Amino acid sequence: MKHVFTFLVALLVAAAAQAQGVLKFEQELHDFGNVPEGTMATHEFRFKNVGNQPVIIANVQASCGCTTPDWTKTPVLPGKTGIVKAVYSSAGRPGIFNKTVTVTSNATTPSTVLTIKGNVLNKEQVKATLTPAQLAQSARLTLDRTTHDFGKMEAGQSPVARFTVKNTGKQELVLGAITSQCYCVGYKNVPSPIKPGQSAVIELVYSQRKIGAQAEPVVITSNDVTGDAKLTLKATVVQDLNAGSMVKESGASVPFK
Repeated sequence: MKHVFTFLVALLVAAAAQAQGVLKFEQELHDFGNVPEGTMATHEFRFKNVGNQPVIIANVQASCGCTTPDWTKTPVLPGKTGIVKAVYSSAGRPGIFNKTVTVTSNATTPSTVLTIKGNVLNKEQVKATLTPAQLAQSARLTLDRTTHDFGKMEAGQSPVARFTVKNTGKQELVLGAITSQCYCVGYKNVPSPIKPGQSAVIELVYSQRKIGAQAEPVVITSNDVTGDAKLTLKATVVQDLNAGSMVKESGASVPFK
C-alpha cells in the first residue's frame, strides 16, 4: 500500500510538472531587407500557446533603445495566440542592423530571443533603386513655412509650434522621427499618415533650457525620397518671465514694466 501511495504521489508531481504553458513562435527571425531611412520598421512576431496552462509574458526587453517592443499583455490561454511587436527606428541609422528582443514569460522555456535585421538605405540610395515612374509616384512633403519664432519664452517651458504639412505626391506620406542638435524638439502627438493631396497640422514641442537667443535647426524625416524636411525654431529664452523679475538687457539689469 505504501508503494502504491508513493507511486500515486510521483504521478501527481509529474503531472504538475508537465502542466505548463508552451510558447511556439511562427518565426524567431525577421529580415526587413532594405529599409528607407526615416521610417519605422515594424514586425509582429506571432506565437501560439501549445501547452496546457495560460502563458503570461512578464517583460520584453530590446537590445537597444532604437527598438521599441510591445506585446500581448493579457494571459494567453492554451490553444490561443498572441503577438510580440518590434518597432525599429531607422532615423539617423543608415547601414546594416541586427537587433534582438528577449521575451520573458512563465512558459516552459522562460526566455525566448527574437531577432530583427535589415539594411537602412539613405535617401540617395533609395532613389537609386527606383525607376523614374516610381519616383513620380512617391510621396512628397511640403511645409507651409520653414521657420517659427516663439518670441520671448521662459527656460523650462514647452511651447508648441504648429506647421501644416501637405502631401503633394501620389503615395501616402508617413512622417518619421524628428532630429535636432539640442534633443529638445519632438511631436506633441505622433502624426498619422497623410493621403495624397491631403494636409495635416503637426505640433512640435520645443523644450529649450539654454538662455539667450536661439535658432534650432530641425529635420523631419519621412518616406519622401527626395529629401527630409528642414525647418528652424527660434526663441529668446529668459530665466524668468514673471512681471517683477530682473532681466539683463544691454548689459544692465532692468525690471519688467
